[in-house]
Amino acid sequence: MLDVAVIEEPAAAEASLDPIRSRILAALAEPGSAAMLAARLGLPRQKVNYHLKELERHGLVELVEERRKGNVTERVYRATAASYVISPSALAAVSPDPSRSPDQLSARWLLSLGARLVQEVGALLTGASRARRRLATFAIDAEVRFASAADRTAFADELAQAVTALVSRYHDESAPGGRSHRVIVGLHQIPAAPSGAPGSKADPQQNPGGTEGHGSEARQENPR
Repeated sequence: MLDVAVIEEPAAAEASLDPIRSRILAALAEPGSAAMLAARLGLPRQKVNYHLKELERHGLVELVEERRKGNVTERVYRATAASYVISPSALAAVSPDPSRSPDQLSARWLLSLGARLVQEVGALLTGASRARRRLATFAIDAEVRFASAADRTAFADELAQAVTALVSRYHDESAPGGRSHRVIVGLHQIPAAPSGAPGSKADPQQNPGGTEGHGSEARQENPR
C-alpha cells in the first residue's frame, strides 16, 4: 500500500468522492471483505459489494486474497493507498494555470502553483511507479512567526534574493543531458484552528478574513 496516491482520471476522482466509497476506502486501510465492511459500516452487504467493484475498476482498491468458506469464495480487498490526492488534471480544461496571471503577492497564484505541483509530481510518481524507479525530489517545510508585516516583507525579499542567486549559480541552459527542475517557494499564513479544536488558542495576529492585523501590507484579493 502506498502512503499517498494521486488520482488523475476524472471517473476515479468521482468514484473517490462518493460518501459511501470514501468511507469504504478509509475502512480498507486494513484488508477486509464485503461482509466485514458491511458489519463495520452498518451497510447492506450487496451495496458494499457493488461499491467495492466500482472502486476496484478505478484502481482505488485491490484484491489481496480469496478465501474459500464452504461453497462461497470470500474476496478480501485493501485500499491501494493510505490517502489520496486528486490531481488538477482530473478537471481537464478548468484546471489552474499559473501562467495565466502570475503575481507574487496573489494567494490565488500561489494556489495555482500548488495545483501545478500536485499535477506534475503526481504524473512523475505514476511514471516512476510503473518503471519501478525512485523519483528524485526535495522539500522543506518550516514555520516562521513574524513580529510585524514589515518583518514578513523583509523576509520575503531576502528569500527571493537567495533563491534567485542559487538559481543563477546552478542553472546551465546548455548542459548536455541536463534535466530541468522546478523550484517553488511559497509563504502563507497558517489557518487558525477551529474554535474548540484540540490545541487551538487565540492568536491576536489572526482574524476571520485570514490577513494579519498589521495593516498596510496585508492584502485583500478581489474576486475574479
